[in-house]
Amino acid sequence: MKKNPETSTGRRTFLKAAAGFMGATVFGGLPFRAFAQASALAPADRCFVFVYFSGGWDQLLAFDPRDPTIFTVDRIAETRIQPGYDLFTDARFPNRPVVPPTRSGAAPSKITFGPAVGDRLAAHYDLMAVVRGINMTTLAHEEGMRYFITGKRPIGAAARGSSTATEVVGQMMPRVPIPSIAYNVETYNDTYPGTANALKVSQAKDLLLTLAASPRQLDSELEKQLVDFRGQPISCEEAAYGAGGVGATYGTSRDQMRQVLSGRLDNAFRFELAENAEVRSFYGLPASGPYDNAAGRAALVATALKKGISQCVSINLAGGLDTHFGTQTTHAINQRTGFDALGALVDDLRRTAHPAGGNFMDHTTILVFSEFARTPVINSTSGRDHHQTNSCLLMGAGLKHNLTFGRSGDINMAPAVLDLNTGESDPNNGTNILPEHIIATVLASAKLDYSITRVEPLKALLA
Repeated sequence: MKKNPETSTGRRTFLKAAAGFMGATVFGGLPFRAFAQASALAPADRCFVFVYFSGGWDQLLAFDPRDPTIFTVDRIAETRIQPGYDLFTDARFPNRPVVPPTRSGAAPSKITFGPAVGDRLAAHYDLMAVVRGINMTTLAHEEGMRYFITGKRPIGAAARGSSTATEVVGQMMPRVPIPSIAYNVETYNDTYPGTANALKVSQAKDLLLTLAASPRQLDSELEKQLVDFRGQPISCEEAAYGAGGVGATYGTSRDQMRQVLSGRLDNAFRFELAENAEVRSFYGLPASGPYDNAAGRAALVATALKKGISQCVSINLAGGLDTHFGTQTTHAINQRTGFDALGALVDDLRRTAHPAGGNFMDHTTILVFSEFARTPVINSTSGRDHHQTNSCLLMGAGLKHNLTFGRSGDINMAPAVLDLNTGESDPNNGTNILPEHIIATVLASAKLDYSITRVEPLKALLA
């Protein structure tokens, strides 16, 4: 075969480099799947939402409250717990834990909430399982966050394993155009093809730009080389690289991306359009964007699931929690903002029929978490510092509801040692609840393989 030695050498060098980067998105596959047309999209039969509260939340204000008539100021030296509900400067927050009113047709709530949760989310107690006393084993933001995202203890600050959303998508292989979206949340993939990658965005406009059809052609050297590789005669050595999948994988990913762009999925998230007026009204959004506040993010999650665009959405729904001074009311306000948006999302999913029967919450599992909690004692600057005993909220499909599991101690809210089958104290043979137990439970709730966690799920929570 005659070939230009200079061109052939350059292409061969490129292909060798490409072979060394097979883990990169363009070669591993883009986070899109092929689909027929936008009008024919069907929601996934099982959906997942991973909700992150960034910065370390105060669990006395949320899912692990304490009675201030028992844990009084004059007992702080004994209990090392100070609810601090009397320090609120905003009348929206009660000075006590709250048991929500009984929901029509449901049993009374067995869950007591902290003052920051608010009525909108607490009203869905009949879909909830609260886990208390989780030992994060770290007080570092990045480690705690990555631990909860993957269910594997990081090596230093470096994440190990795949994100739980990647595990879900990799195992279930949903036929939706963008199986996973990660909105201002880290995401990892160390096992699965590139189609299990999350489409990562940091703002709503990033998603719109990614999905909008564009007349521009890629003109990078990478694009030129790959197009040339697909269309030109090649040597035997180059053919061997092609047999390894570089050209074919690129071609598949490129075709899938073209299908997604031609479907104009971006219009579903352009809430300013007249066709999305009902979404704006329901979530209280303004007539024009950007829609990057908590309510807008919740609307994005609902849209992605209900319109059959995604199966998993991971989203950062609240921030401003990493403060160590003057935080009692500030923390309550920031958490309430996230919880109200989450309550609106659950309202929306609960009111919307799913094509497979029931409503969307019957087909959706939600995990709400933060990287750790805040100290149960207020510090000298009227704030709270990092505390490793955490809680989380599980909701929806595959789970038992209206219950709490685990507990923190009555001294310094230390994580309890439990029989994880029953949730009862077992100081001799028990163990702490760890993030991997939560991730195993999420995977098991959909009957997925949870062996990557190397622990058993909390079976008392599984429906």
